[in-house]
Amino acid sequence: MKKDNKTVIYWLLTGCFLIFIMVIVGGITRLTHSGLSISNYKLISGTIPPMNEIEWNEAFDLYKQYPEYQKLNYGMSLEEFKDIYFWEWIHRVIGRFIGLVFIIPFVYFLIRKQLSKSTIKKSIILLIMGGFQGFLGWYMVKSGLVDRPDVSHYRLAAHLTTAFLTFAYTFWVALDLIFPDKKAVDTKLRNFMRLGLVVLIIQIIYGAFVAGLDAGWIHNHWPFMSEGKFMHETVYTEQNPTYLNFIEGKSGVQFVHRTLAYVVVIFMLAIWYKATRREISKWQILGVNSLLLVVGIQFFLGVLTLLLAVPVWLGVLHQVVAFILLSSMVFTLHRFSK
Repeated sequence: MKKDNKTVIYWLLTGCFLIFIMVIVGGITRLTHSGLSISNYKLISGTIPPMNEIEWNEAFDLYKQYPEYQKLNYGMSLEEFKDIYFWEWIHRVIGRFIGLVFIIPFVYFLIRKQLSKSTIKKSIILLIMGGFQGFLGWYMVKSGLVDRPDVSHYRLAAHLTTAFLTFAYTFWVALDLIFPDKKAVDTKLRNFMRLGLVVLIIQIIYGAFVAGLDAGWIHNHWPFMSEGKFMHETVYTEQNPTYLNFIEGKSGVQFVHRTLAYVVVIFMLAIWYKATRREISKWQILGVNSLLLVVGIQFFLGVLTLLLAVPVWLGVLHQVVAFILLSSMVFTLHRFSK
């Protein structure tokens, strides 16, 4: 049987789609403040939600033992608890399902000898990344069960960024199989695109910082911050020493995120300009044009999300389009790299 056939490609693309869904549900979970509703971790039995009133009350009593209920949601009804429980439960179930979708076909393909040595190595890396992602999810939740009724924004950023990177690598491996033929590479342009990808990933990390610190609910103005200032004084006065403002201060983190947005747009414009001045293939044209389109939509959504103070639907949409922008960047970089 032919190695690295269409079935393997479909398997990898299915993984990409499921990670995409996982990120959407994760965004809803975060924006609805549902992430701390399940305060234990049971790999097998945790896939089954409470099935009757007794089990629901047991889950609710467990939730009441932790800071989020005691400091933020004291007096919450059981019905309200069920709402937030649902999003965290479905988020965890999808995570487990992704694990099965990766592991079971991988073992099947190994037995049937349908994977090349190169794809086997890449698939093992994917499995490790997926396992690490699951660990980071629980590690993140643990940070909100001690004193503060909120997860560490560092752990949230690590969890989200790892999801994005796992998707990006899965997509890259699939593209390796979809486009097996090698071609000459313009190394200068490729390296410039790599730099653009790094800037985009940093922006994604800061987007997670903004979410983790609830920094989208302040300075809800554009193009300037509060009081018509490009850099409001709270950007550098909230934390001490000063550098902490840009990784832990709400204003500082928001300032970096909104300023980096311009840098990302400039990079995408520069990539498009540099690429279209060369003789490029139809797939390369598709890639650079998609970058230009998606970054424009994402910038507009970012401004709207800020001005409207992060309604759930818009916050989730902004995260979804960030995912699509990363997909476009990976596809474009791949087409200019191999």
